[in-house]
Amino acid sequence: MDSQDLQMVNEYLAERSENSFRALYRTYTPRLYQMAYRLTGRNDRAADELIQDTWIRAIKKLESFKHKSTLTTWLIGILININRENFKAKIREKVYEDLSVEDPALTTENRIDLMDLESAIESLPNGYRQILILHDVEGFRHKDISEMLEISEGTSKSQLFQARRAIRKYLNEK
Repeated sequence: MDSQDLQMVNEYLAERSENSFRALYRTYTPRLYQMAYRLTGRNDRAADELIQDTWIRAIKKLESFKHKSTLTTWLIGILININRENFKAKIREKVYEDLSVEDPALTTENRIDLMDLESAIESLPNGYRQILILHDVEGFRHKDISEMLEISEGTSKSQLFQARRAIRKYLNEK
């Protein structure tokens, strides 16, 4: 961990002052914003909300920060988890919205398929699910995903392939 990270964290934990929080915020928010902006499909408002939620959760958990990584990495992890939670909620909302629409084209069989797809996505390991959502749902390219998650493009492509295969298997077993 960077000594500046450690000093700023310890100062905030000791004082819990507005000034010590502002120092943390000013130092780490630009990098968080870059990630949030990409994860939200370049939506300023959604990125701002994601940043706010990240800081709220981070400040509550700052005492549990183990200093095994940089503070930036820890904060980005929180941001990605919150984004994932928001996305899951959005999927559930969309599926339930779709199910509540009285469309004669939507048979009972089709409705079950939507629920199966949601279950299939939820059953994926986190890495696969994250890549699938970022690529197939949010429309990010493998290059962007590799930068966001700090993985190679090849890893992104491989995990997307594995995620799609796992979903096909899950749905075929249903």
